[in-house]
Amino acid sequence: MTSLRTLGSSDLEVFPLALGGNVFGWTADRAGSFAVLDAYTAAGGNFVDTADTYSSWAPGNEGGESETVIGEWLAARGNRADVLVATKAGAHPRYKGLAPGTLKAAAEASLRRLGTDYIDLYYTHYDDPSVPVEEILGTLDELVRAGTVRAVAASNITPERLQESLDASDREGLVRYVALQAQYSLVSRDTYEGPLRDVASRNGLAGIPYYGLASGFLTGKYRPGTEVDSARAGAAGRHLESARGQRVLAALDEVAQERGAEITTVALAWLASRPTVAVPLASARTVAQLPALLAVADLELTDTDLTKLTLASE
Repeated sequence: MTSLRTLGSSDLEVFPLALGGNVFGWTADRAGSFAVLDAYTAAGGNFVDTADTYSSWAPGNEGGESETVIGEWLAARGNRADVLVATKAGAHPRYKGLAPGTLKAAAEASLRRLGTDYIDLYYTHYDDPSVPVEEILGTLDELVRAGTVRAVAASNITPERLQESLDASDREGLVRYVALQAQYSLVSRDTYEGPLRDVASRNGLAGIPYYGLASGFLTGKYRPGTEVDSARAGAAGRHLESARGQRVLAALDEVAQERGAEITTVALAWLASRPTVAVPLASARTVAQLPALLAVADLELTDTDLTKLTLASE
């Protein structure tokens, strides 16, 4: 049985892969989303990540579509107690920013859509420098004391504001961030490595990187001369134009062949091995995409493998 990982100083124990919900209600319809969620949990998965703004960018959507799908699935399966749900506030078109009233209203709206009375992990999706960290944490502390939220985390925040937030929690006796989401992958290392990771390391935060597969580039399906039918093809394809992207693909091909593993799995396994990373995060539009993601729970790369990938990504 796959061992679970504890997120920072919280009591949340999660499967070694967080399932991203950004595609639910967007490129995965309700039935497809239910199928992916069913397959993920059947394999032992228990950690679903979403945000109140998913997928407000899609024509005809207003935000909250992913939460609604997840809420309907939880109700249909009757498994709320078995699934840890992470969602985020601060970017929904109707609840922009982290002012106390906005944050409370966003939490209430997320609870309604999810059909639950508590959120396991609640993120500030984007920092709001116009609001003092003490006010943000004070609001989050109220939500935790009310039993609405179990633990809190940060995403898209500078190292300075993150450290300031942690210091304020300690000084004021307020709830403390236990996890951090930042963009991080073999082709995007400077978005996390350095001062931001140093703050996470010093403070025992659990890293849960997003874009770990670089919008699909690190699945290996983007190659010179190939066209991929994906809403994210443009973002992924750009990596092909860089020398680093090509080096990384070559190294992934080599390691995947030696390990008898999918390129996707190898890319996520490298990420899972990095300092402070608790679990990688990835989404699946179809059930067929899931096995390569889930396999990260069992793939252990050698030091030689890791060095080869790390050098290629520099």
